Amino acid sequence: MSLEEKQQDNWLLLTPDSLNIDDASSFVTSSSTGAVSVFIGTTRDHFEGRKVIQLQYEAYVPMALKQLKRVCEEVRMKWPVHRIAIFHRLGTVSVTDASVVIAISSVHRQEAMEAVHYSIDTLKAHVPIWKKEVYEDGEEEWKENKECCWTAGRR
Repeated sequence: MSLEEKQQDNWLLLTPDSLNIDDASSFVTSSSTGAVSVFIGTTRDHFEGRKVIQLQYEAYVPMALKQLKRVCEEVRMKWPVHRIAIFHRLGTVSVTDASVVIAISSVHRQEAMEAVHYSIDTLKAHVPIWKKEVYEDGEEEWKENKECCWTAGRR
């Protein structure tokens, strides 16, 4: 099941389907902006010497959407951006497939690039989306984001 919220200036999507990078980029592109910055987070085939065959994502979807809206609000308070698209996969994600896409447009490149960097770091720290790595040997392990605000010892 996908959960989507598309407004005039923000498009937020949580979905088990493949992420369409062109959709995110097209949404944020405008004749009034001179920069589009896009981050694509993909599944790599290894972690600490172990072969990864896929990732599995779960989310507390209503809270995740609420936190993604908050990321957009914070970005708009910090930078004069035009449009924001944040897409995140749920469920199984194969190696090399996109897990997250963030696209942001602005008049100048610095604002768009800084806003994308802030967005992915803030998403990893505050949005309740959890990742499990599945290894070639059949073992599975839930992963903790180092940025995560609910990690022990962090506030």
